[in-house]
Amino acid sequence: MSELRRLRYFLAVAAERNFTRAAERLHIAQPALSRQIRQLEQELGVRLLDRTTQSVEPTEAGRVLMERGAALCEEADRLWRDIRGFAEGEHGTLSFGYSASTGYETAPALLAALAERHPGLTTTTRLLPTAEIVAAVADGTLDAGLVRCPPPTPQLVRTLVRLEPQGVLLRADHPLAESGSAVDVAALAGETLLVHPRAENPGHYDAIMGIFEQAGIAPSLRLRQLSFDAAHTPVASGRAVTVVGQSAVPSLPAGLAWRPLTPAATIELHLLTRGATGRAAVTRLLRVAGETARAGGWLRSPGAHTP
Repeated sequence: MSELRRLRYFLAVAAERNFTRAAERLHIAQPALSRQIRQLEQELGVRLLDRTTQSVEPTEAGRVLMERGAALCEEADRLWRDIRGFAEGEHGTLSFGYSASTGYETAPALLAALAERHPGLTTTTRLLPTAEIVAAVADGTLDAGLVRCPPPTPQLVRTLVRLEPQGVLLRADHPLAESGSAVDVAALAGETLLVHPRAENPGHYDAIMGIFEQAGIAPSLRLRQLSFDAAHTPVASGRAVTVVGQSAVPSLPAGLAWRPLTPAATIELHLLTRGATGRAAVTRLLRVAGETARAGGWLRSPGAHTP
């Protein structure tokens, strides 16, 4: 890189037409500057400057170096900035997995905020079941994953990004939906509850069951046959009700109604990472997630008062 430094010295002298002014501009001693220019001329085998007691003028070779050397220095500066951007998380790639339930609002909001704040970062996404996300983050296939109620995993760090209010999803003509008000969990005692099998996400299953246990009821269960059913077919047919997060409401098909639960209930959404991986892009994601969560009020419990 000594040649690039000497090129910058030459460009300063050629622009100032004076060694003294160029040395002041570069913050180096004039003798050292003169020595660097002589070494550059020796390396190139050509005189670059005509020196007199009154002025310094570029030679024909010097004028060519002035014209093309400035562009070379600008390109080098851009290159250094780009390379440093990888270390700072401004450039590079990030592989991100998310579960279907987090794809209604939370994952899109995080990814949009990341793209806005760090446009040089390329993010690849994968929609996966929770268990596969946990495994992929653990083995390094994914840099990060967004899931509900992930299990404790020794090599993973869980970062809470949202406490999502939960509600009951019913047919719109269901008696509990017609009032338009919150539904007491105890009122669901006679209903069949549609749930994913526990093996798909034990943490989420247990959290849902905990809502009913706290109300002292044990609902009849109907296991989902499809891992993802946007139509909520058993609910739409009147054969079951289910508990879903508030973020799903804008995407609900016609004929269904969502009502918040009382007592209020939330489900935790976490970002999973491998911790101190040394990847600045992951640090950027975690910072953006924190900012997005605060801006959206995602970490406030339902009914919490904000002064």
